[in-house]
Amino acid sequence: MSKDFFAQKAAVYEKDQRRVDSVNNIATAIIERVKLDKGMRLMDFGSGTGLLLEGVAPQVGKITAIDVSKAMNQQLAAKRGKIGCELELLELDLTTAGLDRQFDGIISSMTMHHVKDIAAMFGKFHDMVKPGGFIAISDLDTEDGGFHTEDTGVHHHGFDRETFAGAAWSAGFQDVVVTTASIMRKAQAEYPVFLLTGYKQIGSGLPS
Repeated sequence: MSKDFFAQKAAVYEKDQRRVDSVNNIATAIIERVKLDKGMRLMDFGSGTGLLLEGVAPQVGKITAIDVSKAMNQQLAAKRGKIGCELELLELDLTTAGLDRQFDGIISSMTMHHVKDIAAMFGKFHDMVKPGGFIAISDLDTEDGGFHTEDTGVHHHGFDRETFAGAAWSAGFQDVVVTTASIMRKAQAEYPVFLLTGYKQIGSGLPS
């Protein structure tokens, strides 16, 4: 994905209070569902301007923010001093590139619908989470395509929750749970947003 779909949107991304409120709800849901502590090192996949990680940061020690958009990364870099934990920024397309690291957990908000191969992405997540670690992945329920009014590299118009959870199970995650985290309200409709959480089994390597 060489085109920066958010080049023109990054500077005004947080002007939409409905978006800000929705991501805040997702961050709250993560904090409620997952036990976090200051010794943890997390990865935020598709970190954007940092809305999600800002909410989670005070609970953990370090967050590695990964986003393919240079413009989004620049917006997050400008807020570095306001983030409540150590922050590392990586401009990386994780759908095509590898990252030889493991984290205590992976968080993500509204990014997976930009990923073509969901099964492969969950496989990468499993590789990158330490045994006993977690994923907390949020995205849209299946919608009619009306959510996105601009081309931002969308591959999925939301997800069926059971299918999405099945992809996480197939990658090797255990105790997979999907709950409603927020409602994204737009003029034309309301769009439910779910949060999937799951854990990598202690002693688990690659799924068989």
